[in-house]
Amino acid sequence: MKRKAYRINKTGSIKNLILVEEELAELKANEICVEVKSIGLNFADLFAIWGLYSATPKESFIPGLEYSGIVIKKGSGVSDFKIGEKVIGLTRFGAYATIVNIDAAYVFKLPGNWNFNEGSSLLVNSLTAYYALKVLGNIKNNKTVLIHSAAGGVGIYANRIAKKFNAFTIGTIGNETKRNLLNKEGYNKVIVRSKNFKPQLKESLGNRNLDIVLESIGGEIFKDSFSLLAPEGKLITFGSANFATPGSRPNPFKLVYKYLTRPKIDPMKMINTNRAVMGFNLIWLWEKKDELQNYFMEIQKLNLQKPIVGKEFMFEDLHKAINYLQSGKSVGKVVVNVKS
Repeated sequence: MKRKAYRINKTGSIKNLILVEEELAELKANEICVEVKSIGLNFADLFAIWGLYSATPKESFIPGLEYSGIVIKKGSGVSDFKIGEKVIGLTRFGAYATIVNIDAAYVFKLPGNWNFNEGSSLLVNSLTAYYALKVLGNIKNNKTVLIHSAAGGVGIYANRIAKKFNAFTIGTIGNETKRNLLNKEGYNKVIVRSKNFKPQLKESLGNRNLDIVLESIGGEIFKDSFSLLAPEGKLITFGSANFATPGSRPNPFKLVYKYLTRPKIDPMKMINTNRAVMGFNLIWLWEKKDELQNYFMEIQKLNLQKPIVGKEFMFEDLHKAINYLQSGKSVGKVVVNVKS
């Protein structure tokens, strides 16, 4: 069986991402074959293409972490899925394709009234938000949570999950155009990030303690957020968007400067102030199938709303979709539609 896929043989530039036609490998007993209908984009895709993502394969690879589609074939050992069933799935890279073979343990049924674009927008965002808040953050009722990149896919789900615990949520965004969305989503306070971020955050907190920070930007934003964290507070970092630069390839001089000037935490001060910094990469859960499945079951029990699909592109325009993702203009999820 042949498929089309965006493959990258050498990391470093979006221009190295080439659409190819190739033969699909033989289906293993524990795998299902999915005809992809929609692909969800993530910042991890961009960093993998640039070679800045620690989990990036060393050899030629196909980017992409999540998708939705239809089961068209299944291995002899698979009994949980039927041919023609609509599904959503995670991959440890490989989603930028028209057809994927994937271990059935990483595939879930598409919720009944959801479309494919909504399905491809769920897994990475909801699992990232849930793992950060519930597993690492140990969120309790009535805590105060600061969520950076609050209008993105992870930020939206983080707020929705936090609200299940009656949290007071503060969301930060890069520009004013995203404020209305955050207001609709029920954020208690909204901050448009600026050079005055620290006083902005102080004002938004009022007399509240800052209990949990979901941090995905890095640089001064990381530093200022940590400085206002309350005793027993937790800063959970899962990205460094400030390393992203415009253009098809990263600016090496800016990368070096940002790396050398990145925030540095003194362990002795952490002891004295009783605060924690935690970092994680969702791919770390890839080898923990049972935990990953259990977390997703717990997410489903929360009865969260459908994802927000902010922008759609066609498979042939995937480069444009990536460029839009890195522009900082996107809200919700950027998805790529795949036609048969």
